[in-house]
Amino acid sequence: MSAMTLWSLIEQSAERLTQAGVSFGHGTLNAFDEAVWLVLWRLGLPLDTDLHEVAEQAVTPEQQNACAQLIEERITTRKPAAYLTKEAWLQGVSFYIDERAIVPRSLIAEVLADGTIDAWLSDQTTRVLDLCTGNGSLAVLAALAWPEVHVTGADISDDALAVATLNVARHELDERVTLVHSDGLSALPGPFDLILCNPPYVCQASMDALPAEFRAEPELALAGGTDGMDFVRQLFKDAPSRMSEHAVLVLEIGNEVDHFMAAFPELEVAWLDTSAGDDQVLLITREVLLNFL
Repeated sequence: MSAMTLWSLIEQSAERLTQAGVSFGHGTLNAFDEAVWLVLWRLGLPLDTDLHEVAEQAVTPEQQNACAQLIEERITTRKPAAYLTKEAWLQGVSFYIDERAIVPRSLIAEVLADGTIDAWLSDQTTRVLDLCTGNGSLAVLAALAWPEVHVTGADISDDALAVATLNVARHELDERVTLVHSDGLSALPGPFDLILCNPPYVCQASMDALPAEFRAEPELALAGGTDGMDFVRQLFKDAPSRMSEHAVLVLEIGNEVDHFMAAFPELEVAWLDTSAGDDQVLLITREVLLNFL
């Protein structure tokens, strides 16, 4: 095997991923970025390495082989890269992840980081719920964003909660983040001042068409019934009794805006801008939910 630069290895890896037709969406959106992630990780280099500074760095035949094996594992298993590296990043924060929980990628992380929802909060916002917490990433980010709040992370999956426990400990937030097993809001009497929820919202037609990388994730965290709104319907019924007087609910519905509008045509919501558009994350007040019921 001939000498090769790091840049050439990344380009070669990206071409292999492209040829194999893998799907992206679990932290990267294209073959090149995915190749950068996997190659840097396999070589033990920081993921925020400036590629221009190391582009001409030589890689040994052994390193080339190690990277090639990882790329082939990505192709043959069709597992998201995060499951192979056991790490995912959200808003620059590192989280442990494995197949027990969905790969963290919620757009709600953006509105936590950029202060979009702060106008709806006050100094009375002290109790935050991250419903469908998965690996605990939003619960951790909420605790990091607002040092004065206590966060409850809840999920129906004990497997996901086991992963979340690792991440709460990883960020030394055990005293401020509590994890609870709950089917929806059933084990969560509240009241909460803010509810964050990235629920299972993928409609059946979309589930049937999902690439293998998404089918590698727990179906429980994705499938939302025929129109994707099964969980959301129950949430809207149960939420007001778990919310304090001026509480708000921040909900992600992803690409299911048409199904959401069809299911709740009269509901007054505030749509929040994200990198994926202004129709994927919404905010709704307790007052509006009460009037809706």
